[in-house]
Amino acid sequence: MTVPEHLNQVTSPRLSFELLPPLKGSSIETIFSTLDKLMPFAPPFINITYHREELIYQKLEDGTLKPRIVRKRPGTVGIAAAIQAKYKVDVVPHIICGGFSKAETEDALIDLDFLGISNLLVVRGDIDKIQGRFTPNPQGHRFASELLEQIMDMNRGIYRDHYVDNPIKTKFSAGVAGYPEKHPESPNIDEDLHFLRLKVEKGAEYIVTQMFYDNQIFFNFVKRCREAGITVPIIPGIKPLSTKEHLYMLPRTFSLTIPPGLVKEALRCKSNSEVKEAGIEWTTAQIKELFDNGYPLIHLYTMGQGDNIAKISKNVL
Repeated sequence: MTVPEHLNQVTSPRLSFELLPPLKGSSIETIFSTLDKLMPFAPPFINITYHREELIYQKLEDGTLKPRIVRKRPGTVGIAAAIQAKYKVDVVPHIICGGFSKAETEDALIDLDFLGISNLLVVRGDIDKIQGRFTPNPQGHRFASELLEQIMDMNRGIYRDHYVDNPIKTKFSAGVAGYPEKHPESPNIDEDLHFLRLKVEKGAEYIVTQMFYDNQIFFNFVKRCREAGITVPIIPGIKPLSTKEHLYMLPRTFSLTIPPGLVKEALRCKSNSEVKEAGIEWTTAQIKELFDNGYPLIHLYTMGQGDNIAKISKNVL
């Protein structure tokens, strides 16, 4: 079932979850152990993030640094297939621009189609952590809207490899990301909404928001989207605060606002375990308010954690 089909069938409050692939060398059991805590809450679908390569510097014996390209979290396609097979739940792997050529993207899409995975979340991907800006593969896509075009072409039977004989038409359903407080690289909210609308025009069927901690920010975002002519469903995305470092790291990384009340509560905590409990309480209240305001499906970013997400799920369902 596609995500839009799930949305059409939601009649009572539901939660979906987003997972990180384990670090290279780790067991898939790290994913399964998290999901074992969350599957009792009957998520309609599970998202799995995709991660581009990173440039790291390896220190040699003589003290010099040698640059090295690594992909720390490979395996999104395999993990998606394993989750779908083990838990009989729909999966939504992320497809990203960063680090992939158009040919590599086409091959990944073919693999997903073979596996019977039809849901995708299409995103540009993170900036290069060394350069501090996004750098696409020279043979890849710069924008998520361009990546959407490739996916929709395959749905029409048009492949980048023009030597394919009698290509089948894929049946991918794609969602995209939306930023209630605008993308960190956008000059203003109007420009950000312009590109969000463009992604919808290119074939996106729904929007999942970046995390936010003030529901009024989300409500304002939805209002602006509707006024801009964006009519597809908008799914609220939420990540519970779990460490004091999040107070500074999340605004810096995602260009978001943490309300004074939550900041004050977190700073009063004597340990990160207390911060996690405060985050559970805040997120529980957020979700209940969203449910009450007509948003029956909430997307939770787990960031590899299961215990706090399970507590929140139990509180609201």
